[in-house]
Amino acid sequence: MRFGDLLSMSLNNLKRRRLRTLLTVLGVVIGTGSIVVMISLGLGLQRRSRELVESSGSLTTIQVMERYGGDNGKEKPKQLTDETVKEFVGMEHVKSVFPMLQLSVMLRQGAYEASYVPLNGVPREYLDQIPVQKSRKAVAAGKGLRLIYGNEVLKNFTHRKTRKGFYDTNRLPDVDLMRKPVFVTFDADSYYGAQANQQVKPPKKYLIETEGIVDGSKNKNFQYSYSIYGDIDLLKAQLKRIFKKKPIPGQPTTKKGKAYPYFVYNTIEVNVDNVKHVREVQEKLNEAGYQASSNIEWLEQTEKQSGMIQAVLGGIGAVSLIVAAIGIANTMMMSIYERTKEIGVLKVLGCDLGSIRNMFLLESAFIGFLGGVAGVVLSYGISYGMNHLLKLESMGIGAGGAISQIPWWLSLAALVFSVVVGMAAGFFPALRAMTLSPLAAIRNE
Repeated sequence: MRFGDLLSMSLNNLKRRRLRTLLTVLGVVIGTGSIVVMISLGLGLQRRSRELVESSGSLTTIQVMERYGGDNGKEKPKQLTDETVKEFVGMEHVKSVFPMLQLSVMLRQGAYEASYVPLNGVPREYLDQIPVQKSRKAVAAGKGLRLIYGNEVLKNFTHRKTRKGFYDTNRLPDVDLMRKPVFVTFDADSYYGAQANQQVKPPKKYLIETEGIVDGSKNKNFQYSYSIYGDIDLLKAQLKRIFKKKPIPGQPTTKKGKAYPYFVYNTIEVNVDNVKHVREVQEKLNEAGYQASSNIEWLEQTEKQSGMIQAVLGGIGAVSLIVAAIGIANTMMMSIYERTKEIGVLKVLGCDLGSIRNMFLLESAFIGFLGGVAGVVLSYGISYGMNHLLKLESMGIGAGGAISQIPWWLSLAALVFSVVVGMAAGFFPALRAMTLSPLAAIRNE
């Protein structure tokens, strides 16, 4: 029997019992829709978790710090210096190295001041990647230290008399970081020490030009929002002029309290050429005696948890499809009992047993196909509704976006799976049809 004839007979048999076929297909629709929606929720959670990890820093970036204590608790930590930077640059798979010099400063403008604001000295390549909202292009590069202010730094300013600021009044202070001069004190501890002791001379404050303000619309994850940034070479030159041979705040000193003749960096950012090599480079840095960490560890842990959640959600959806498969098997068994005489006639006329089996398999596969198509369409509708009614930020996950993600491969896999489940459910009923005795089937009423 030709395939076209088998397909025609299968469709006609399904049409003869429309209601039962419809109810069986409906079970597959619910099963397929459930499993697709459940897996899409897991994929959405996994994608948003990855975006959250990436937003806190590049996946190819490794943060290196001094390792204190060592294995025996007495090992002297290896300092991060210019020699360390050269060492890291020469490592395999390292694309760039950014040393970071950090200290706390005090800012003042008019009647407002901000205390202990973190100032980060970084290379010019690092500064160029910061999204700046507005800048003073008239200030030429290389003519003294200039600062880029985070878009949230303004909220740190408080009134010098009332000691109230944004977090007290919910109003931004009357401070213009771009158009009015900002005075910077590089020794905040000495400044407040002088205020407590009137006999101590307060440290000098310096007028520092503003290069720009971080663009908050492009920095939604606050990576640069709460700090100040400046060129590291110009910052070091500024600090040398201010403190001369005196200890610089935040810098280590000798046992006699004297300053080292070189700068020690707080952290060094190592950028790897490919995410595949991050683990390798990180292990080398740890073996070299440094404390190295990266977002790849967080990502691996997050994806592992997301995978477990996705498996659980997919299992819940699969239960519905299994129930639908039982429904298909029941429908096919009922069809065999109702068409026993028809099967007997086909056998007497010499119809191949394989053709009889394939006819019933085609019917069950077609039920799975119809249910799979409708189930995928239903899942897209449910996904659309969830993405518009539910928001991930309201659940404390990421910064918003789609809670349900249905890629094309998931739709295709669900459709194929529903057809396979349908054929598997109809396999034993098809075998039953093959084993029927032709004479007994003809005599059946």
